[in-house]
Amino acid sequence: MLKIGLIGFGFMGRMHFDNYKRLAAEGQQIKVVAICDVAIETLKNAKAGGNMATAQETYDLSGYALYDSVDQMIASEELDLIDITLPTTLHADLTCELLEKGYHVFCEKPMARSSDQARRMVETAERTGRKLQIGQCLRFWPAYEYLKACVEDKRYGDVTGGYFYRGSHAPAGWFLNGELSGGALLDMHIHDTDIVNWLFGKPERVSTIGRNNIPGSGFDAASTHYVYPDGKVLNAQVDWTLEGDFGFEMGFRVNFAGANIILGKDGLTVNPSDAPGFKPELADHDGYYGELRSFTNAILKDEAIEVCPPASTLASLEIVEAEQQSAERGGEWIKL
Repeated sequence: MLKIGLIGFGFMGRMHFDNYKRLAAEGQQIKVVAICDVAIETLKNAKAGGNMATAQETYDLSGYALYDSVDQMIASEELDLIDITLPTTLHADLTCELLEKGYHVFCEKPMARSSDQARRMVETAERTGRKLQIGQCLRFWPAYEYLKACVEDKRYGDVTGGYFYRGSHAPAGWFLNGELSGGALLDMHIHDTDIVNWLFGKPERVSTIGRNNIPGSGFDAASTHYVYPDGKVLNAQVDWTLEGDFGFEMGFRVNFAGANIILGKDGLTVNPSDAPGFKPELADHDGYYGELRSFTNAILKDEAIEVCPPASTLASLEIVEAEQQSAERGGEWIKL
């Protein structure tokens, strides 16, 4: 039985908690035994906001050991896996400390505030032999998994172009401090940058234009072009200033030599060049479930982290840093 400690019980912590419970109910040999948050006494009876709905608004945590100190939790509990859902600037040091103590670690995205910090996380995992996975959940989202399969097996030929996007209202709290969150580029846009990296590898160079309407938040809207040797036309956009009733939206349009694949509000649609369009059958789960199932399986079976290895998510962070540099220089092309 894999014993799990969860650090952070805001929106993302609850999302992970829900999916660990689902996996356990399905027979996965895992159990959340402890939850830690500096405000656990308040949060255990409060709602947590986010851009998607958690399974519940409030949670009965009477069956779990609750802590407001990480040191106290790890001193008191026998744990195998620790899941970190804390602000970005806390990721690197805590991850490395826990890996050094012998725990496997799942850490929410973005991996760290800088690529130097992320590189230390990768090196620590390799040296200690502990497993580390970052929560780049789109790699496990069924629509993006389908797209990945089409890219790899070339069922519709080579990719000629693509457009990826996501947007929502402005976040609150520490997210609006660009020094802490990295702004929309690091906190939100990194999802699509990571998908570009996952699908096609590192680009040769990037060019990003950005806008800052929220003082001190970093870039809150941006558009990036990615250049590859084969000349495919790729762009990704982010905007977290979409107020009113907009809510949240993510999607893509990817063109192949023999089809286009589109993810929009109506779901995923494949439009072959020589046949009627159709909606493929997809797994009935989201990326949060998929990533935690994959990680816990890797630990239970002592297998390598295949879909989302930390060296790959480090590369995604390096691309975002190049995008940040480009945006600060008014869209100047930056080589990687």
